[in-house]
Amino acid sequence: MIYQTQAAFPDGFLWGASTSAYQVEGSWDSDGKGPSVVDMLTHPAGKADFTVASDHYQRMESDVALFAQLGLKAYRFSIAWSRVIPDGDGNVNQEGLNFYRRLVDTLCAHGIEPIVTLYHFDLPWALEQKGGWLNRHTIDAFVRYADVLFLALGNKVRFWLTINEQNTMILHPGAIGTPPGRELPDKKSLYQQSHHMLVAQAQVMQRCHQRLPEAKIGPAINTTSMYAATCRPEDAIAAHNWETLRCWSFLDVAVHGRYNALALRYLQDRGLAPQMLPQDTAQLAAARPDFVAINYYSTATIAASRGDASDVAPRAGDQQIMLGEPGVYRPEENPYTAKTPYGWVIDPVGLRLTLRKVCERYGLPVMITENGIGAPDTLAADGTVDDGYRIDFLRQHIEQIQLALADGVEVIGYFPWSAIDVVSTHQGYAKRYGFIYVNRHEQTLNDLRRIPKRSFYWYQQVIASNGHQLQDTR
Repeated sequence: MIYQTQAAFPDGFLWGASTSAYQVEGSWDSDGKGPSVVDMLTHPAGKADFTVASDHYQRMESDVALFAQLGLKAYRFSIAWSRVIPDGDGNVNQEGLNFYRRLVDTLCAHGIEPIVTLYHFDLPWALEQKGGWLNRHTIDAFVRYADVLFLALGNKVRFWLTINEQNTMILHPGAIGTPPGRELPDKKSLYQQSHHMLVAQAQVMQRCHQRLPEAKIGPAINTTSMYAATCRPEDAIAAHNWETLRCWSFLDVAVHGRYNALALRYLQDRGLAPQMLPQDTAQLAAARPDFVAINYYSTATIAASRGDASDVAPRAGDQQIMLGEPGVYRPEENPYTAKTPYGWVIDPVGLRLTLRKVCERYGLPVMITENGIGAPDTLAADGTVDDGYRIDFLRQHIEQIQLALADGVEVIGYFPWSAIDVVSTHQGYAKRYGFIYVNRHEQTLNDLRRIPKRSFYWYQQVIASNGHQLQDTR
């Protein structure tokens, strides 16, 4: 639809940027922090791990000052569960909790809205050793952990995110990695873990509404749209299959409080349906999130399954590269879209489509909590970083958000990944996303100096103009 008048970004729009604790903080065992599952991962030879990351834990105040210089209206970050409760369910580590108090206070002092993610992949290792999310006790531990944060930070934090990309952890567990000597869980165990996460999430949303009646809370799922490879009806069914199983099945439980019918039938047919306790149904139904957060990077193109092993893509996939599943879908190439250097589809228009679908399906405000492009940025001899490709990528996506606003979607915030360079879960420090360059490499820390990239100054003018000035004028 081509509109005669252009929609403007609303006053109070949350122009922000994102990070996660384990990818940016470092100080992985400082000040009483316990190990998490990501701290225990095996990293490819020569790739950066998370022990130092971007050293944000030690440089938080100066980093936030840079975020303020960038002009951020909001900053979305995660809290390391094992920094606050080292074993996941025991004594609170006051030094760890105080770090996040200082972070929130520093953000507020600079006029930056804190957006807190409770859990971003980094389950405390002590809980994992007791069964992790397969153990229902982890539900209680997560609720208690959330209570600690609501009490400590709730007077200054208005927006909370529950679990980051639950669908990635369940559908692509190998993308996150496994500790030494561990194997990936079987699919039935993964869907049992997913059910426990959904119950925990629902309970936490209820607790947030009870304890912080002025706050808002919602799920954060890696969400995208699927295109049928052709106008063949079977391809349309396959695309609907995978869009439902990958995206809507998780969001439907979070928002509607019930399992999606197609997704549940899929689980039952394949013997993957989780065990549910009688009280789970009422708890899921009572969650009632205030908004939906989506992490959007790319779309996928899907064809009908052939019902055999040829459905499965020959290369290993991550959360943006579709793998295929016999009897469900097979991935196909889209000749109308480009790709990043790491094989992720670049599809700005797909963001508009995805926003329309989320709005139509749930009728809630939408927060875009991740969107970005990673590449091996280089520091030039003159001390600058020219990432014009990132400006082009983000500009095209912001233009599509503006069209989604014209479509009637209530988009309340945009948080590109990432505010500052972080350790990529998959590609270490070679794959950079940030507006701010961190002067380090995979195994060499250098001086960890912060250097604003060309995209920093471009996004600065986008924010200052509330989205009116999207062209790069430097």
